[in-house]
Amino acid sequence: MTTPPAPRSRPRRPQWAGRNYTLLTAAAVATGLGNAGALIAAAFAVLDAGGDSGDVGLVAAARMVPLVVFLLIGGALADRLPRHRVMVAANALNCLSQAAFAALVLSGEAQLWQMALLSAIGGTGHAFFSPAAEGMLLSSVTSEQAGRAFAFFRIGVNGAQIGGAALGGALIAVVGPGWMLAVDAAAFAVAGSLRAFLDVRGVPPRESGSGMLADLRDGWREFATRPWLWSIVLQFSVVNAVVGAADAVYGPLVAEEHLGGARPWGFALAAFGAGTVLGGVLMMRWRPRRLLLAGTLCVLPLAMPSAALAIPLPVPALAVVMFISGASIEVFGVSWMTALHQEIPEDKLSRVSAYDMLGSVAFLPVAMSLAGPAENAFGRTASLWGCSALILLLTLAVLTVPDVRRLRRRESGPIAQGPVTEGAVAKGPAEGAVAQEVAAEGAVTAAPAAEETAAEGPLTPGPAAAEGQHRALP
Repeated sequence: MTTPPAPRSRPRRPQWAGRNYTLLTAAAVATGLGNAGALIAAAFAVLDAGGDSGDVGLVAAARMVPLVVFLLIGGALADRLPRHRVMVAANALNCLSQAAFAALVLSGEAQLWQMALLSAIGGTGHAFFSPAAEGMLLSSVTSEQAGRAFAFFRIGVNGAQIGGAALGGALIAVVGPGWMLAVDAAAFAVAGSLRAFLDVRGVPPRESGSGMLADLRDGWREFATRPWLWSIVLQFSVVNAVVGAADAVYGPLVAEEHLGGARPWGFALAAFGAGTVLGGVLMMRWRPRRLLLAGTLCVLPLAMPSAALAIPLPVPALAVVMFISGASIEVFGVSWMTALHQEIPEDKLSRVSAYDMLGSVAFLPVAMSLAGPAENAFGRTASLWGCSALILLLTLAVLTVPDVRRLRRRESGPIAQGPVTEGAVAKGPAEGAVAQEVAAEGAVTAAPAAEETAAEGPLTPGPAAAEGQHRALP
C-alpha cells in the first residue's frame, strides 16, 4: 500500500504582507500599469488633435487645478470616513473620466476644452483618493517592517510602470492614444474592485472632532511643527513642478522631434521605472540610520533627465540617465514613507498627507501652463537646463536643515512627538496618539500571518514616486 503524498504546504506570506497590504499593493500595480501609458497617451492625444506644447501643458494643468483645490478637503474627509470607501469612490470617478476621454479620442472629434475638462474630473478623483490611500497604506504595516514593506510596495508599483510605459509607447505607436486611455479606465475598474475588499473591522473608531475646519487646523499643527516635513515639502513644491513640466511637456516634444516619437519616449520612461525597481530592491535590504539624509542626497540625480533632454542625448544614453535617477529617487521615496509612518500619529495621517501633497503639487499647474510660454521666451534647451539647476539648488538648501540631516530610524516603539535625532532621546507619544502600535486597517502583528492570502497608488507619497507620477496617483 502506497503512502499518499503529503499535501503541499501553502507558502506563507511575510509578516508585513497582511490582507490589506496585499490588496493595496495589487490595486496599485493595476493602476500603475494603466497610468504609466495614459500619461504618454494624453500628451500625444493633444498633439494628434493639432495642439502644440502650450496645449499639452494646459491639459496637464487642468488635472492639477482641482487636485490643489480639493486636496485638503479630501484629507480631512479621509480621517473622518472609512478610507477604503473614499478610495473606491475616487477610483470609480477616474474610471468613468478616462473611459469618456478614450471614447472622445477614438471618435476623432476630440477638442482641447473637452480633454481639459475630463482631465480636471480625473484630478478631482485624485484629490480625494491620495490622502486616503496614503493613510491606509501607512497604517497597514508595523514599525519593525515598515521600510521593507514600503520598498516592496514601491517595487510592485514601479515594476508595473515599466510594463505600462513600454505598453503605452507601443500601443500608441500602433493604434493611437485612445486605446491606451481605455486600458487605463479598465485598470481603475480593477483597482476599485480590489479596494472594495479591504478589511477595516479592526480599525479603532475615530472621533468626529468639532468640525472640518478644526480637523484641518489640527493637521496643520502636525505639519508646521516639524521642520523636516515642511522643508522637504517646500523643496518638492518646485522640484515636482519642474520635473512634471519636463516629463509631461518637454519630454514628448523632444521625443517627437529628435528621438523618434512615442515608442522611444516610452522606453526612456520604462528605464526610469526599472531604476526605481532596483532602488526598491536595495531598500529591501538597506536600512539607512539617518533616513532623510540618505534620501535627500539621492534626490540630486533627479536633475539629470532634464539635462539629458536639453542636450539631447541619444535614446540609449537617455535611458541610462533615467535608470540612474529612478534608482536614486526610490531611496528617497522609501525613506520618506518610513519617516511619515514613524513620526505621524495614525489618526492624523491623511490630513498630514493632504498638506504634504498640496505643497508638493501646488506649483504643478503653474509649471505646466508656463512650460510652453517659457519655451517661446527662453528656448526649450534653456528651460530644461533651468529645471536641472532648480532641482540641485533646492536639494542642497534642504540639506542645511538640521532635522533633515539628523532624523534617525526608530526600529520599534510608539509614535514620538518629534523626530529622533542624533544625541536625542525619543519622546513619549504625541497627544491623541495611542501608547503602543495599533493594528489598524489590516496592520500585521508580530505573530506569523494566519489569514487567507489575498491577491494599491499615494503617494505615498510625501513627494514619493508612485503610480505613474513623482507623486502618488490613484
